[in-house]
Amino acid sequence: MKILHLLKTTNGADWAFRQMKELAKLGLEIHVAAPEGGPLIRYFHDADIKWHNNNYDIANRKPWEWIELFKDFKKLIADIKPDLIHSHFVGTTLTMRLALGRRGGIPRIFQVPGPLHLENTLFRKSEIFFGGKWDYWVGSCKWTYDCYLREGIPKEKIFLSYYGLDLELFRHAGKGKLRKELKVDQAARLIGMVAYMYPPKRYLGKMRGIKGHEDLIDAIAICSKKYPNLVGVFVGGAWQRSFDYENQVIAYGKRKCPSNVVFLGNRSDVPELYPDFDVAVHPSHSENLGGAAESLIMGIPTVATSVGGFSDIVLHGKTGWIVPPHNPPQMADAIFEALEDPKRGIAMANMGKKKVREMLDVRNTAREIFEIYERIYSARN
Repeated sequence: MKILHLLKTTNGADWAFRQMKELAKLGLEIHVAAPEGGPLIRYFHDADIKWHNNNYDIANRKPWEWIELFKDFKKLIADIKPDLIHSHFVGTTLTMRLALGRRGGIPRIFQVPGPLHLENTLFRKSEIFFGGKWDYWVGSCKWTYDCYLREGIPKEKIFLSYYGLDLELFRHAGKGKLRKELKVDQAARLIGMVAYMYPPKRYLGKMRGIKGHEDLIDAIAICSKKYPNLVGVFVGGAWQRSFDYENQVIAYGKRKCPSNVVFLGNRSDVPELYPDFDVAVHPSHSENLGGAAESLIMGIPTVATSVGGFSDIVLHGKTGWIVPPHNPPQMADAIFEALEDPKRGIAMANMGKKKVREMLDVRNTAREIFEIYERIYSARN
């Protein structure tokens, strides 16, 4: 079977690449259309993935450029002749559907990486409206899957499958690297957040970034009154060159709690930093599973917001703490609980680690996608 994947970026889409890599190992001929400029490019060849230098994100084109965009897309389809098209972003999905039409005979999958567009009525209805006979959806969390069911999509056209992790990358590293770098001792309480800095979606009326950096800064300001030796460690820089927003977040942190926050920017050694976190916090306003899977698989006490797919793996009081989004005081309370009963926090995190290993091994999730392909391909024939 020949599969064409659609990506709008080669920066930060590791979750899609991991899946494609495993699908290639299962014997599928994998093609990917994605723009140049990101680190994933060099991995495609090694993984036996055929790369086509195209950006089919409709949001990157002016409306008067769409006709050429659709022509270019149809030409690629004619050249590759895929048995199935698998899109990973809203923008590439709309291009796929508009270019081929609702009755195009090639099955098309939209694996939804996050629920953000579904949380807005106009965007949700528009995305679904352009779906046709050969469109299928794969929710990568239960919230997304249930949302499409509520919208009336037939159950046989919706699947649930998570984007998996390469568990080998998250072998438990020894403690001490981060504390040594920060020049803090074991008495310091490190509260970690690992996420790119996504600017606010102002067209959706949002005033703070999607990942909730500002909310965690506010929570750290509250916590530092009780724990003066607490340090909020922010790992991850600007998403797609949104440097102005990154600078705003850093300035906000320095203003709110100048002695209690550090910003490390983008790092390639994240699994080596996690062991020094006393608590990992994921304060997102919209999210799939996000970094909660990583902190749990590292056995770190985890606090996450009650959005999207977090609650698929962070079970409140069992594998971690769930708090409302946009609520720094409740976030601070959860951090206090984790700090004041570290044995309980670690025990819950270890339960979460077991759950994540069972749910999110990329070898298993890729096999699920392979089986979805087979079901759709059989239905077509």
